Amino acid sequence: MTAHKTPSIWSLTWPITIEMMLQFLLGTADSLMVSRISDDAVAVVGISNVFFNAVIVLFTLVTGGSGILIAQKLGAGKHADARKIGIMSVSLTVMMGIIVSISLIYGTDLFASLMQVPDNLKGLSHTYMSIVGGGMAITALNLSMSTAVRNTGNTRSPMYISLGMNVLHIALNYAFIFGAFGFPKWGLLGVAISTVVSRSIAFFFQLRLFRHAFGVPVALREFKNIHMRLLKEVAKIGWPISVNGASWTFSQLVIFSMIASMGEQPLATRTYMNSMESFAFTFGWSLALAAQIQIAHLFGARKLKDAYYAAYRALGFGVTVVLANTALLLIFRAQIISAFTSNTWIIDMAISLLWLNLALQPGKMLNMALGQSLSAIGDSRTVMTYSLPSMWIIAVGLSYVLAIPLHMGLYGIYIGMITDEYLRGAPCLMRWRKHRKKLIFVAAFSEERGSTQRDGGKVVPL
Repeated sequence: MTAHKTPSIWSLTWPITIEMMLQFLLGTADSLMVSRISDDAVAVVGISNVFFNAVIVLFTLVTGGSGILIAQKLGAGKHADARKIGIMSVSLTVMMGIIVSISLIYGTDLFASLMQVPDNLKGLSHTYMSIVGGGMAITALNLSMSTAVRNTGNTRSPMYISLGMNVLHIALNYAFIFGAFGFPKWGLLGVAISTVVSRSIAFFFQLRLFRHAFGVPVALREFKNIHMRLLKEVAKIGWPISVNGASWTFSQLVIFSMIASMGEQPLATRTYMNSMESFAFTFGWSLALAAQIQIAHLFGARKLKDAYYAAYRALGFGVTVVLANTALLLIFRAQIISAFTSNTWIIDMAISLLWLNLALQPGKMLNMALGQSLSAIGDSRTVMTYSLPSMWIIAVGLSYVLAIPLHMGLYGIYIGMITDEYLRGAPCLMRWRKHRKKLIFVAAFSEERGSTQRDGGKVVPL
């Protein structure tokens, strides 16, 4: 069978960018609507979403590895294996999703206490977390199916589904928060219901898209098949991605817990900052995801030089764009932040923190571009090894020391996060370069460098 045609970086990037930008814009509209309820409601949504992101990372044990392998198998022309991996990933993630949903329905109060949610916010957090958390099985299904489809090279169709889901979510938010169109005025309860309903409707479109993603429509009976050989391949790549992602998300959850212990205003500020910072790195993250898909296809097709340089193109272009986006935020900082809240303490603090993004965003791009590239060639374990110590010693440990004992507050948190980004990104860059000199890409560059010779079918450094 002929190898699958490698998609271009632009054809992959622009639908992911539009999807994420729409999510950002609609997420910002979501935050603005919730802010009309109260700053407390914004704080609850902010810390709850960080928690849900930590939960979703559990699903990447399957989806992370399966997505990369789908791209690699298609690049190598092994379409049957790609189909089996996609189907298997959906089956496994839905089982995990059901377990997680049940746990969150009955364990909301425990999780809120562990996150140090202030007592006056626990009632709101129980309402929001139990409903949205109860729908995690649907979230797991949507994630696994969209990941599989994107890694076939079709990033456009998931974009359309995401657009529809988010537009519906905003419309339902408007109805439930303000009591429009004859709907009841349910406040934060309505926001939670809106989230679950919009994700459930999106599921039916994702299912149809997934069934036709691999040629012949996927039959229901195929979901019961588990292929151990392929599962081992998925796990080999997927478990480091899952551990790394879980570690990062849980470290952010701990940091949010620190901020929560400072009070409602710092927590609300950090939540608003998350929305604004999303604008800065949305394109960079889209580019990193597209580069991962493209590099995995190229790696599967053994186009190693193209795969190697793709990472640098993503990094260079990504840093330029995230800095430009941060500059735009700074130019219009007063108008943007004032649209979220009238609290002068929050506005002044957020403006100060925006300046620190000039250092934060390039570090994030370095991590995103090189980390995703390493995972695309199956080197996810190295990314995990580099990242875990920095996340907990620097991002959490240094942030705590600066923010709490040294009383630097949110400034200390940001200094810790910035330092962590560069301490994780720099080793990934060095590892990528090492793959050219000694590891995976050495054969592709041996003639150009003139420093290797072939011995028994192996490339041996002179």
